Amino acid sequence: MVSEFPVDREPDSGARQGALGEDARTIRVVLADDSYLLREAITHVLASDPRFEIVATVDNGESLIAAVEAEQPDVVLTDIRMPPSGDDEGIVVANRLRMTHPDLGVVVVSQYADPRYGLALFAGGSDRRAYLLKERLHDRKQLVAALETVMDGGSVVDPKVVEALIAVQVREEDSPLAELTPRELEILSEIAEGRNNQAIAEDLVLTKRAVEKHINAIFMKLGLSHAQDVSRRVKAALIYLAQHQPPADGV
Repeated sequence: MVSEFPVDREPDSGARQGALGEDARTIRVVLADDSYLLREAITHVLASDPRFEIVATVDNGESLIAAVEAEQPDVVLTDIRMPPSGDDEGIVVANRLRMTHPDLGVVVVSQYADPRYGLALFAGGSDRRAYLLKERLHDRKQLVAALETVMDGGSVVDPKVVEALIAVQVREEDSPLAELTPRELEILSEIAEGRNNQAIAEDLVLTKRAVEKHINAIFMKLGLSHAQDVSRRVKAALIYLAQHQPPADGV
């Protein structure tokens, strides 16, 4: 069992602060993954951004909890499958941290799209939580955006996860999504990615009023309430995307 926290601090902290500016502060990150190579890759990706400092790296759930207590980070970036359980350890820890550290942002990453894990992650609300595929971790812009979003209280669902699961569900004859029009499916995808009505309108070149009408139709067809809260909308989308979806072989 390897525990690598805290990591060595950069010797020139003044240079880091200078790059950030006097009013900016470093975003402190704890990284958890049982793959040494992936930990090194993520560290390399974030090393070029002076806004971020990886204050601890660990390879299991128990060490992750200890690192959070010791380092008091702003954000946790964690794999889902890690020791000691080897199954949904990252989700278990994320849900525990919601209780013990409610202001802490958590980004969980998975090799495959599995709605079971999305549901478990967002069961207590989607604020300050993100679910990304591991392939996104090599794209610094997407990784940074997810870390900043959860730190600011928002949520992120990987677009590829949303698109793949919607495509599977539409093919199911008994899927409630089969009743939606192509435009409504587009908007549902945007909702599941955590976008608000204004962002959806801009992305799809619609008026905000038109988006609101489509959303009302979506929730009516799915038999859901017309709640405008983004967290509830993400959770509702994931519930329906999870129906009849077989578990992934690995995460």
